[in-house]
Amino acid sequence: MPEKTPSTASTVSPGSIASPAAAGPSAAETPRNSWRGIWTVYSEAATLRMLLLGFSAGLPLLLVFGTLSFWLREAGIDRTTIGYLSWVGLAYGFKWVWAPLVDRLPIPVLTRLLGRRRSWLLLSQAVIITALVGMALTDPRQTLLPVVWCALAVAFGSATQDIALDAYRIESADTRRQAALAAAYQTGYRIAMIWAGAGALWIAARAEVAGIASYQQGAWQVAYLVMAASMLLGVATVLFSPEPIARALRPSRNAAEWLKGALVEPFADFLRRYGKQALLILALIAIYRISDVVMGIMANPFYVDMGYTKDEVAAVTKIYGVVMTLVGAFVGGGLAMRFGVMKVLMLGATLSAGSNLLFAWLGTRGHDVNALIFVISADNLSSGIASAAFIAYLSSLTNVNYSATQYALFSSMMLLLPKFLAGYSGKYVDTFGYSHFFTATAILGLPVLLLVWLASRIKQPEAESGKAQNAID
Repeated sequence: MPEKTPSTASTVSPGSIASPAAAGPSAAETPRNSWRGIWTVYSEAATLRMLLLGFSAGLPLLLVFGTLSFWLREAGIDRTTIGYLSWVGLAYGFKWVWAPLVDRLPIPVLTRLLGRRRSWLLLSQAVIITALVGMALTDPRQTLLPVVWCALAVAFGSATQDIALDAYRIESADTRRQAALAAAYQTGYRIAMIWAGAGALWIAARAEVAGIASYQQGAWQVAYLVMAASMLLGVATVLFSPEPIARALRPSRNAAEWLKGALVEPFADFLRRYGKQALLILALIAIYRISDVVMGIMANPFYVDMGYTKDEVAAVTKIYGVVMTLVGAFVGGGLAMRFGVMKVLMLGATLSAGSNLLFAWLGTRGHDVNALIFVISADNLSSGIASAAFIAYLSSLTNVNYSATQYALFSSMMLLLPKFLAGYSGKYVDTFGYSHFFTATAILGLPVLLLVWLASRIKQPEAESGKAQNAID
């Protein structure tokens, strides 16, 4: 079994934020003002490991959202139904409900062999693989319900994997390195999205029988079986990754005490540290990505309706577009370490809302590949910058003693309202059209700017000893 990674997780006092000294030098030794020192962090073992685990996290998402919506639209499923099916993603919005179990409950045999974080990662990956195989073996034209149930299982397994992976990331490095880990995570995540987006479309296109113009279920079956097999990279990474040193959990005297420690304390700790300002922070988290999430559900149906082929969508939006997101993630991570998270958080919010207006313009261009390339460049670069800064911000709010539960709460809130609104996106497009829809999603991002400005004025709790404040300012 791999040697465990050193961590101060077991010695951090309650009320302190995530600041384990796991991989590499302490925060004080990190040359924050040196660009060379900043980029050196990206070559550390913990960062490279997060690249691979990010791939495992990013693979399932498009397979139950973007790629699935393309598949269903090609199969003749109407836009309103596709919009409602996006509510499968609410599993991500409620993952805080079972996050305390992932944070504290051991899995028989697996936890003894792998540790708490890696055992939950492995179990969730097994659920994802099984459910993807189930989706592959179901024809949505014949019956849609099995596809929905399998997609829900993928989302549930993926959300569980996110809970364990976020905790693993937070416990594997000090606070100042969280921006670099976030960027590496985003890189792996986006590479997986290339594969789950462009790769799945490319495989489905190549698996089609020549000369048959109608919908071919067999092509999508092959694509989803390949995607299920691709999850084995995440399985291998978990098996060969070190487990952060486990925190010593005080034995519970009874069920009520266990429930208090698992369910109540993680949320009470956050409220104690931030007081009334916690409401402002939670409001910002709840709507920061609202423009991107609501717009994203209708992106693939938009491409189909505008006449773009599988190969065009794969090349421009799923490969080139994701590369632009990777560039944005690395730029965002570097800028956050150089200038502070809050400044980059504001930049990302501004760019993300503004880039949605470009899709409204694209809708007036017809089938124009060059215009699509331009819009995807701007939109994905903005998304990468915003995502890297946002993940670093969420990590800075987390107490290492409750890392899985608290981060799950934050990331769940990030998706809950946007995913709920996105369920009505198909009906909105059917009623008002794409141009009006994209403009409305840009307007949704305006309140975010005010909340970022207000949140930037919040002083971090004294228990952080100034470390996190240096990383956020």
